[in-house]
Amino acid sequence: MTVLPVTIWGEPVLHRRASEVEVFDDELRTLIADMFETNDAANAVGLAAPQIGVGKRIFVYKYPNDDGVPEQGVLVNPVLTLSKISGALPDPDEDVEGCLSFPGEHYPLQRAEWARVQGFDGHGNPIDFEATGWFARVMQHEYDHLDGKLYINRLVDRYAKKAMKQAKKQGWGVPGLTWMPGVDPDPFGHDH
Repeated sequence: MTVLPVTIWGEPVLHRRASEVEVFDDELRTLIADMFETNDAANAVGLAAPQIGVGKRIFVYKYPNDDGVPEQGVLVNPVLTLSKISGALPDPDEDVEGCLSFPGEHYPLQRAEWARVQGFDGHGNPIDFEATGWFARVMQHEYDHLDGKLYINRLVDRYAKKAMKQAKKQGWGVPGLTWMPGVDPDPFGHDH
């Protein structure tokens, strides 16, 4: 298994819809294993294939939940059905997200409190579960990556402006930028 570099905002694969997985083979399962390895090295709760430069509809997660769903899993070609998203402003303490592809930053965002998650595992077996609370948020965040969206694309104006200012300051928004989990300093300051 290999830890892969994580693409940063501006890499084209992050900003376009990923394509469906059509073949469930050893190559796919190796990719999934590498994604788990990369997610762990990054101390992350989730990682989508576009974040390692692969434009396929796959994400992995590692998140303890209260929904009776295994703490670690993969979804291939997922479909999400969401509850209504509150129109209230996001709570700057409770609703804060971060993203490996927008490293080191956190911004508040409203998400649906409930999601039905359907898709397949690496062998093509169907998966179907419900996610609530933060687990539902993780599912929505990773799923967005498959449609070429980062959470910063969904921010309300005042946070969107801050995010764009930060991207400009960091020199992001151009192709070819990555960081290496387990090698480069952890952008979110997790202890190893």
